[in-house]
Amino acid sequence: MANEPQSSGSRSGTVTVPWLIAIAASAGGIQAVRRILSTLPAELPAAIVIVQHRPPDYDGYLHELLSRRTSWSVRVASQGEAIKSGHVYLARPDSHLTVTPDRTFMYRDGTRIRFLRSSANPLFESAAKGFGGHVVGIVLTGFGRDATDGVQGVKEHGGVVIAQDQATSEQWGMPSSAIESGAVDYVLPLDAIAPAIEHIVRGEPVPAIPATS
Repeated sequence: MANEPQSSGSRSGTVTVPWLIAIAASAGGIQAVRRILSTLPAELPAAIVIVQHRPPDYDGYLHELLSRRTSWSVRVASQGEAIKSGHVYLARPDSHLTVTPDRTFMYRDGTRIRFLRSSANPLFESAAKGFGGHVVGIVLTGFGRDATDGVQGVKEHGGVVIAQDQATSEQWGMPSSAIESGAVDYVLPLDAIAPAIEHIVRGEPVPAIPATS
């Protein structure tokens, strides 16, 4: 599995590639994301980017809701913003959020992808190109097939893919579709996802955890 630390540059000035945790969620996802953020330490050397399917008028509400349960800095991702560790970025609900090669955010036209104006597929695919093996793609509870294409891009570029298990998912469509793609490394109950993220980012093996029955 490609979760070893990567670096670039000369021996006298190596630069460690940062980690990006990309999360896709839909129905039931707000509570799932809150659970994950509430247990992840803010000093983890990673940034988190979330695509949560929601109507445009829920934008400010979600930012406030997530901020109450975490010590991470939470905000809506802005066009051209540099991605920094220790921050949680929310994709706008009306456009497709992507990551540029220099690891900044760029929004694309919100033409529907798999019926969605804010799809996780462009985020996952572009993040995999920008961060390579230092991407963890996570597919949480939700209807439909969003992120199914994106997780394959993450896997192809050496990243790690986690799907929420059926027993803890309010809706099984998105995780199930991701699993069927063959790109998922771990199928985990919700409360095991944050610990798995920590292990991966710190270069440690993820303990074997049976799915919730």
